[in-house]
Amino acid sequence: MSWGGVQKHWLKNWGGSGRKPTPAPADFEVDKDARYTGEVAAYYKHSGYGFIVPDQEGLVPGDKIFVYWKNIQSDDRFPTLSQGMKVEFGLMKKKDEGVMTLCTKYVTLPGGSMVAIQDTEDSKKTFVGGQNLRYTGVLKFYDPERGFGYVILDDGFALDEPVPKDLRVETSEVNAGGKQPRAMKDLSVEFGIWKTEKGAYKVYNMTLPGGIPTTLEALEHRKVLEDKTYTGKVVTWSWHGGWGWILPDASEVFPADVQSKIDVMEAATTAKGKKVEFVRAVYFRKQDCVGDAGQKVDKEAKVTFQLYTDDKGVGGTTVQLVVTDMVVTA
Repeated sequence: MSWGGVQKHWLKNWGGSGRKPTPAPADFEVDKDARYTGEVAAYYKHSGYGFIVPDQEGLVPGDKIFVYWKNIQSDDRFPTLSQGMKVEFGLMKKKDEGVMTLCTKYVTLPGGSMVAIQDTEDSKKTFVGGQNLRYTGVLKFYDPERGFGYVILDDGFALDEPVPKDLRVETSEVNAGGKQPRAMKDLSVEFGIWKTEKGAYKVYNMTLPGGIPTTLEALEHRKVLEDKTYTGKVVTWSWHGGWGWILPDASEVFPADVQSKIDVMEAATTAKGKKVEFVRAVYFRKQDCVGDAGQKVDKEAKVTFQLYTDDKGVGGTTVQLVVTDMVVTA
């Protein structure tokens, strides 16, 4: 579920009930370096959010703070928390659709260790053929806004149970390497099968063939050029779309093969009758931002970035804000 989708979920289900994001008072100051401890009051796994009660009374209005799954530090295939867990976290302000709220950032176990509850959750499942048995099929679709999709099981498997051909896959079982699963369709996948307490059969730990997580890098055959960091400024930014363009500084020189791909992209744009507004500009997405850039990126912002190539051409990643020639991170 996207951030906007989460907000709509709040308004629909928790509006007026007190179970909604904490409004940020106009005079509330956030200590970006401070770490706090607390207990998970509730967490809605399939919606990807919950609430933490800080140990320090009066830390935040209402003594309850919102936590979004993307801020959970975890190696689990889908980061999640469980009710009653003790955690450590930082605070940040987040503005979306004109509303400034208080949220957690960089949520870990006390002491800073990674959250790891996947094995415990998996041990409660009943598997068809065993936890390590893998099946193959075709992902018909996966919709991150709705939080589920369907897989068609390949023919030829000898099954001792009445497993249907069409199997539901939910967000928590889409292995995206700890990142947000993307919209996908018509994709060869492999997976396990588990049986719910009500007798429904569902997909378990879905990956690409060979156990490869369904990351953006894998889906688009992304190759990051990690040996060089560039500097430029944001010339276009769509907050609601979560994408923009970076114009590199005039002194920056790209590798010949990268520049060639950019030339091809610009020629394709011109061939469609569209104007290339900024020559040599590099496309980037919000999920390719790190630190404060993920929250504060805006037009004219000075940034550093790395380049990647993929099936669509060239893009920017590890985008970071620059303030007085210093990189700012969360």
